[in-house]
Amino acid sequence: MAFLVIPALDMKDRKCVQLCGGDPEKKLVELDEPLEIAKRWERLGAKRLHLIDLDGAIEENRVNEDIVIKIIEELRIPVQYGGGMRCFEDASKFLNLGAEKVILGTIAMKKPEVLRSLEEMYGRERIIVALDSRDGYVVIKGWKERTGVKAEEMAENFKEFASEFFFTNVDVEGRLVGIDEEIIKKVVKATDGTVIISGGVSTIEDIRKVKTLGAKGVVIGSALYTGKIDFKEAMKF
Repeated sequence: MAFLVIPALDMKDRKCVQLCGGDPEKKLVELDEPLEIAKRWERLGAKRLHLIDLDGAIEENRVNEDIVIKIIEELRIPVQYGGGMRCFEDASKFLNLGAEKVILGTIAMKKPEVLRSLEEMYGRERIIVALDSRDGYVVIKGWKERTGVKAEEMAENFKEFASEFFFTNVDVEGRLVGIDEEIIKKVVKATDGTVIISGGVSTIEDIRKVKTLGAKGVVIGSALYTGKIDFKEAMKF
């Protein structure tokens, strides 16, 4: 797998947003027309789009679903989608609609048997397990509930069912302060699966470091939307 630089499109209240530390009250970016923004990333050369329904993840409220479906249906590039999927039927719905991969966090931790069922029906290459970490420990339910298990330990538990792990360091997410190299190193070392990194990526040098540490990609949000990183420059990786 070639190293991927993946633009993020997080949705809240039917808009494209970027939050600081996952706090709904701290919006760094708020833009209309998410579908047009998704198509813009495609035109700029993105090889994959990272699409998250924050209302679904935080409040289990699917006010963005019609827009999500349009993005999945109208983009020609693969879409990895997550946010508030709490059962087999939720994940299956979006896979059947055309999402290339689904990102599962809370359900993976609470109901691992659902992962097994999805893997049996769709294959592990279409499943991503989200490892969202605060203070080194995995958090779920929109980053509000701490599990008491470290991200690197969790990665080993799910490699049978998922082709990729999406690791987000919530401590630096949306803060544009740079990455935490040590925790990335631990997660990458813990599994022979594909690890994609998010959280704190705010310079071209951060992307280079993530690649050097052995991850297979980065998801970038705030740094792209605020202009700190030029997407075409980032794509050189």
